[in-house]
Amino acid sequence: MPPLIILKLKTMNKAELVSKLSEDAGVSKSQANAVLDSFTEAVTKTLKSGNKVTLVGFGTFSVSKRNARTGRNPQTGEAIKIKAKKVARFKAGKELAAKL
Repeated sequence: MPPLIILKLKTMNKAELVSKLSEDAGVSKSQANAVLDSFTEAVTKTLKSGNKVTLVGFGTFSVSKRNARTGRNPQTGEAIKIKAKKVARFKAGKELAAKL
């Protein structure tokens, strides 16, 4: 049996992203933070209104409906009803997908 390989993935948090944006754009961290907040707010408002946000080469943010379904409580095994809901989706664009 081959040895177990454990990959340690690094997740970039908001502070690290703001720092990177600030450095790359040559602006202050507070300005970069304001831009990032504005971007997330604009995407959220657009998705709430039922529209999509497409950034050519990067990807598309959209809303999808998830149907109601029956699940199981993992502690008791009891069947539970999971309500239908809307979820945010992101589909990577061709250029982003090619770089991964």
